Amino acid sequence: MQEVYCVFVPTSISLSKPLANLLLSSLKDAPVFFVVMAFFIVWVGSWLPIAALTAFALKWQPSQLLQPEQKLPLLVSLYLLAPLILWGTSWLTDTPFSDYGFIGSISTLYSLVLGISLGILSLTLVFSWQLWLGWCSFQWSNIKLVRPILLPILLVALFVGGIEELIFRGFMFTELEKDSSVWLAALISSSIFALLHLVWEQRETIPQLPGLWFMGMVLVLARFVDGGSIGLAWGLHTGWIWAIATLDTAHLIHYTGNVSDWVTGKNKKPLAGVAGIVCLLLSGGILWLFSGYF
Repeated sequence: MQEVYCVFVPTSISLSKPLANLLLSSLKDAPVFFVVMAFFIVWVGSWLPIAALTAFALKWQPSQLLQPEQKLPLLVSLYLLAPLILWGTSWLTDTPFSDYGFIGSISTLYSLVLGISLGILSLTLVFSWQLWLGWCSFQWSNIKLVRPILLPILLVALFVGGIEELIFRGFMFTELEKDSSVWLAALISSSIFALLHLVWEQRETIPQLPGLWFMGMVLVLARFVDGGSIGLAWGLHTGWIWAIATLDTAHLIHYTGNVSDWVTGKNKKPLAGVAGIVCLLLSGGILWLFSGYF
């Protein structure tokens, strides 16, 4: 038995290294579609048991409408897994995170802050325009509700915006660009970004699909303007989430009904209306005009 043991161990070790090298080399050369699909399958597959336990704890049934307080724990658990799964993908494909636009530097922090400022500015201009036209009114009596929610919403916005940019404008766009043009990679990644929002809610998301797609395109432009870094796109995404979630949570905006909700946003969602598209056009225009200063 001792002789068998001594022969078996070195043999298994000697075989495992070539097999590992073969696996790594095959994944490096794997088709882009396979790499992207494998990432999402492993990501969602790893999350489903956690989601089932979370749903059970929240007493939520698939036949019921998902409430915001139920959606957040499910979303956080899903997004917490993303960096781990992406790290594994990065290792197996020998692609550093810097290729996905995630660069740890002061310039990334600068781009992040700049993006947040631009996101808030664009929404401020669009809502000011609607207030001036009498399409909505500002609820000054609710302003006292803002202070305690600003920081928590900012942290959630940074987390959600960061993960989505790392996945869609980082990993997915980078992978798709390997086998296609920049514009085709942008079109496909933005389409997938929009369609995957249907997972959480369908009725209110369907009218937002064109806006979500256009949002993805603007965020790709932000990465391009930022020299390949996702810092600016992350900040822009965060700024939009932070501003809209704060307005909604504190009930600061009341729509007067003086114009169709297809203008202000179907179901009070700016991306489902002309106002949201104007906000994106404004942001994209500013990025394009001032791209030389970033």
